[in-house]
Amino acid sequence: MTDNPKIKQLRELKAQSRMGGGEARIEVQHKKGRLTARERLDLLLDKGSFRELDPFIVHRTTDFGLDKKKFMSDSVVTGWGTIDGRLIYVFSQDFTVFGGSLGEVHAEKIVKLMDMAIKNGAPVIGLNDSGGARIQEGVVSLGGYADIFLRNTLASGVVPQLSVIMGPCAGGAVYSPALTDFIFMVRDSSYMFVTGPDVVKTVTNEIVSFEDLGGASVHSEVSGICHVAADSEADTLFLVQKLLSYLPQNNMEDPPFVPNGDDPLRRDRELDSIIPDDPSKPYDVKEIISRVMDNGEFFEIHASYAMNIVVGFARLGGHSVGIVANQPAVLAGVLDIESSEKAGRFIRFCDSFNIPVITFEDVPGFLPGTVQEHGGIIRSGAKLLYAYCEATVPKLTVVMRKAYGGAYDVMSSKHIRGDLNVAWPSAEIAVMGPDGAVNIIFRHELAEADDPVARKAELVEEYREKFANPYVAASRGFIDDVIEPRDTRPRLINALEMLQNKRDSNPPKKHGNIPL
Repeated sequence: MTDNPKIKQLRELKAQSRMGGGEARIEVQHKKGRLTARERLDLLLDKGSFRELDPFIVHRTTDFGLDKKKFMSDSVVTGWGTIDGRLIYVFSQDFTVFGGSLGEVHAEKIVKLMDMAIKNGAPVIGLNDSGGARIQEGVVSLGGYADIFLRNTLASGVVPQLSVIMGPCAGGAVYSPALTDFIFMVRDSSYMFVTGPDVVKTVTNEIVSFEDLGGASVHSEVSGICHVAADSEADTLFLVQKLLSYLPQNNMEDPPFVPNGDDPLRRDRELDSIIPDDPSKPYDVKEIISRVMDNGEFFEIHASYAMNIVVGFARLGGHSVGIVANQPAVLAGVLDIESSEKAGRFIRFCDSFNIPVITFEDVPGFLPGTVQEHGGIIRSGAKLLYAYCEATVPKLTVVMRKAYGGAYDVMSSKHIRGDLNVAWPSAEIAVMGPDGAVNIIFRHELAEADDPVARKAELVEEYREKFANPYVAASRGFIDDVIEPRDTRPRLINALEMLQNKRDSNPPKKHGNIPL
C-alpha cells in the first residue's frame, strides 16, 4: 500500500475502469457462457504483456440521460501486447457497458489503435461483442463506423487484420470484420447479420432464429463469411494464436521461419500409390498435404465451405507456405463459383504478405450448368485467374492427376508466372478428358462403327496414351520436370530455397480492376 493520495486515487480509478459495467453485468455475461472483454485479452495475449490505451476515457453524450451513465474506458478495451513475444494491437468490445455499442469515443479508441498498428507494422486483432451502433448518439456513431472502415481499408495488405466474433455483430458493425483478412466465430455463441430476425420477419415474413440467420455454422458452411469456427471462446483464441504463427508482422517482412525437426530430405513411398489407377476414383488431397508438409501439420481455412478446394497454411522445411489444392473427394475437385472465390481471396492474402503459394492440382474443369452460368462462374473463375496472375510470391505447382481445359491455365500454370511446375507420372494434362475428346474428334467414325462402344473404348485408350500424360506438356517446357511422387517434399523445399531471393513486379499502376 502507499500513503501517496494521488497514487491511491490512480489505483482506485484504474480498478474502477477494469470493472467495466460492474459486477452485476459481468455476472450476466458469464451466465451467457461468455467471457468479459478483459478475460478474453488475458487468454489471447502473453501473460502480463497487455498495455491499455485510454482507460479513463468516457463518452461525451448528454442526451437520453446518458450524462448520468458514464463508465471509464467506455465500451471497448484497447491496447497492445504480445503473442509468442510478437507485438499485437488489439481491441476487445465490452458488452457489459452499453451492450458493447459503438459510440463516438468507442470509435476514436479503435481508430487510434489502428493508426498505431499501421505506423508500427503489427497485426490488429478485434474481439467483437457489440449490439451495434449506440442509437443515443445518432449519426455520430455512424461516422465512427465509417472512420474504422477507412482504417480497415488502409491497413489491408499492410498488416494482418483478424476479427474474432465473440457475441453479436449486427448492422453496420459487420462491415469492419468483412474488410479484415480472417473472421473467427464461436459456435452457438456468436452471430453476424446485416438485419436481425425481427427486421427479417417484418420485411419478408420469414421467421428465423439468430443462429439460423447468422450463426457460426451458417457462416462457416453456407455463406463463407467465417473462415474458422470453434466450439468455445478459449478454442477460438487458441486458433487465432496458431494462425498468427504463420504470418509476418507486416507486408515488408518475410513470414517466420520455424525449424521443427522434420527432415527436409524425407521421402514418402506411400505417395507413389496414393493416386487411384481409375481416373474417376476419388481420394483425399489432405492426406497428400499432410505427408508432404512439416510434421503433417496443416492449418485449414474455410474447412467447411466450398470443400471442392482446400486452402490453408503449413510449413515446408520451416518456411510458412499457403496451400491451394483441388479436392477430388468433393465434386471431383471441379472449380465452381464458391471455390474459385475462396481460393482467389486466399492467394491474394498470401501474396500481400510474402507467403509462397503451393498448388496441388487435380482438376477436371469448371462445373457446368445453368446455376453456375447464371450465377457468374465466368466472373468468379476470372477472380481466381486474376489472383494467380497478379501474385509475385514464389508459386510452386504439383500436377497430381487431371489438369483439363481452362482450369489447367488457371491453377498456377507456367503461362501465368508459375515458378516451378512439376507433375507426377499420373498427370493428365489435356484440353479435356479422353472420353469427351473422343466424342468430339471421332464423332462421325463412332456413328458409323459396327460396334461403337468397343471402338470408343479403343479410341479413349489411344487418346489417353498419346495426350493424357505429362510428357507432351513437358516437351514444350510447360512442365519443368516429371518427378516421382515420393520426392515431392524435398523437391518443393529445394525450390523454396532456390526462390528465396525472387524479385518480380507488376506494371506501375494505381491498382488493377479485379472482376468483382
